[in-house]
Order: sequence, then structure tokens, then C-alpha cells
Amino acid sequence: MDRETVLNYFQSDCVVDHYAEAAARVGLWISEEKVFTRIFNRTDSILELGCGAGRIAFGLHELGYENILATDYARAMVLRARHMAEILEYRIPFRVADATGLEFEDNSFDGAIFGFNGLMQIPKQAERAKALREILRVLRPGAWFLFTSDDRERSKHQQFWAEEHTRWDAREQSSELDDFGDRSEQTDLGQHFMHVPTVAEVTELLEKVGFRVEAHAMRSELANEPQEVRDFSDDCRFWVVQKVGE
Repeated sequence: MDRETVLNYFQSDCVVDHYAEAAARVGLWISEEKVFTRIFNRTDSILELGCGAGRIAFGLHELGYENILATDYARAMVLRARHMAEILEYRIPFRVADATGLEFEDNSFDGAIFGFNGLMQIPKQAERAKALREILRVLRPGAWFLFTSDDRERSKHQQFWAEEHTRWDAREQSSELDDFGDRSEQTDLGQHFMHVPTVAEVTELLEKVGFRVEAHAMRSELANEPQEVRDFSDDCRFWVVQKVGE
């Protein structure tokens, strides 16, 4: 899967509208609030990656977090988030940034967030590893990084993954896929890409990059989310990891 195909999906008007509706209607999940308020102080400088139209940034602002920098690599998302922030009179900076090449100095932030499975929407494992190394670099020693991913072993699509395993063993997988666990499907909003990993895969990648895994849990284990959240997003796994102090 090439980067431009994924970027074009997130730049499309219907996808931007979908994320803007979630920012206005869904807001911060109960599980997100529980985890964010546990690991971040309200005065921490927090870098949000893959901010979309501002759903998480707005929720954090409403909880009293004062120092959020929200970023996304889709300019259309950033423009919509800025427009919504202006209407709400929320003083939150939004900027375009690519997680695989961050233009911030080393040790710049007290924490980072990559919500709504954003990390796993970066094609190719090498590029996801590059993003993790960049996030590690810009975090201060001891800082926390929180992100979510799907979990292939907890997926409700086990028949699909069994059939996919057979296709990959026979080398008959789709030519647009790079790693086992990649999934590209046509949705009402366009062609959507997601890498769906296992716990072992994510753990190995995090430790190889240099993060310490503190905890991980499924969203459904953290909170009983309202129906509008479950309609917006399938169950996902929360990861809390740390940049080990120097």
C-alpha cells in the first residue's frame, strides 16, 4: 500500500466530514479519559499525532489540559480542526506533521498520543517503526506515549484472517499489501487501509525501537462505552508505553 493512497483517503471531503462529526458528536471516549487523566498531568506538553478533526484535542482541552499540540499529516483534517477550534474559541494549535519525520527537537514533549489506531494506518512495518523512533526521539526521558491498535487475535473477523493466512502461504495475497495483517477494503467513505497486528507483534516492535511497555488492555476492559462510540469504532487495544529515563 502506498502512502499517497492512504493520504488521499484522509484528505477526501466525506472522510473529513466523518471525523468532524465525531469531534462534535462523539467526543472523548470514557476509556480515553480514564487513561489520559491517569498518565498525563494537565500542565504536561502533549504531542497528539493523527489528530483528525480535533476530537481528542478538544476533549483534552475541555478537561483542562493547557499545552496540547495537535498534528495530522492530512492538511484537510488540520484545516477543519482549526475551523472548529475557532468556532469553539479553543486556543489549541493545529499543524500539519508527518509522524515518520517530525520537525521537533529531541526531548521536546512530556507525552504523546496517537489515537484511533492512527499508527496502524501507516503502511509498511518499516514506516511504522520509523514513526515510533521519531516519537521516542521527541519525548523527554520518562515520558509516556499512548496509542491504540486493533488486535488480530481478538478480531471478530477470524474467518477472514484464516483465509488470508492461506492466501499468504500460497503467495496469492493482494499485490497492494506489504505485511501480513494489512487490510485494505472498500467502505462507504472510500478505500480504507489498516494494519491489524497481534500483541506479540506490537510488543516486539516497541521493544526493538526502545520503548518500555507498561500496560495494554482492550477498550472494552477499560470502560462500557456508549453505543455512539461503539458505532464509531470497533473495540481496540490501548497501549501505554514509556521512554526509559536516561
